Amino acid sequence: MKIAVLDDYPKVFRTLDCYPRLAEHDVTVFHDVEKDVARLAQRLQAFEAILLTQGRSPLPGALIEQLPNLKLVVQTGDHVEHIDVDACTRRGIAIAAGRGGLPPATVELTWGLILASMRYIPREVDNLKRGIWQTTLGNGLNGKTLGVYGPGRIGMRVAQIGAAFGMKVVCLGREGTAARIVAAGFEAAPDRRTFFENADVLSLHVPLDGTTRGIVTAADLARMKPDALLVNTARAALIEPGALVAALQRGHPGFAAVDVYEDEPVLHGAHPLLDMPNVLCTPHLGYVEKAAYESYFSIAIDGVLGFAAGRPVNLLNPQALSKTTSERRQP
Repeated sequence: MKIAVLDDYPKVFRTLDCYPRLAEHDVTVFHDVEKDVARLAQRLQAFEAILLTQGRSPLPGALIEQLPNLKLVVQTGDHVEHIDVDACTRRGIAIAAGRGGLPPATVELTWGLILASMRYIPREVDNLKRGIWQTTLGNGLNGKTLGVYGPGRIGMRVAQIGAAFGMKVVCLGREGTAARIVAAGFEAAPDRRTFFENADVLSLHVPLDGTTRGIVTAADLARMKPDALLVNTARAALIEPGALVAALQRGHPGFAAVDVYEDEPVLHGAHPLLDMPNVLCTPHLGYVEKAAYESYFSIAIDGVLGFAAGRPVNLLNPQALSKTTSERRQP
């Protein structure tokens, strides 16, 4: 098959241990970003399969309709909000989406951001390189309150590490999760207001879907302490648009550590958070780790090879396979 691999920002796809499994296929890897639908359609015209890295490139219907040779979309991970599934199914384009990934990768980055922020590590490193010795008074974690919003497979691990640091861990989850939170040894927040008011460190781990977009509001942020740290390694759209920048400017919360943005990649420093001295920003590194990449892409390659061999796996829309050749070509 003729396969396009999109958005390999760090140019590592061909270095993965799983990559040689595609040796019998014609693989083109794109490292740059193309957001314009018309130009992206022109780029992808000849390809039979597209392998997506997470949600870096959306596949709207307007793009799908311009790809006459496309038979398969393979998604790393199982989130497909950025793909027009109906358009793919209508055109007879199969979508393979397997979970993959490793929760520890995002958990590790979350704690890296928390520690770096609380102890002002990036600032002190930069100052030391410029010949300046000790300029800040850091904040420890022992005895502080860690709020975990979304105690799922990532959030629970973040909570466990917080407890190991001697923090009081309070979790806010979906309705009906209180018993599971308590069974895990943590405290379930009595209500939303108290959760945001009491957290010294508040980390977001809520999955993004139609019900959680904008779930963290300006009012929630305004209730946070002036010395509290908000951490987001989940998705930027969980926070009400514009609310985080405005809240940080007002000083509630006083600090933020952010790995995710509304429109990625953020190039040329074009984001207001990057100019704020009370914010630590990283370029969506949560899952960008060797073992996690091997897991994600190995499952994605299973999807390619299975489809090519006539034994598709991890299909999200098996009904697409019932389309005739003529139906697939219909605009």
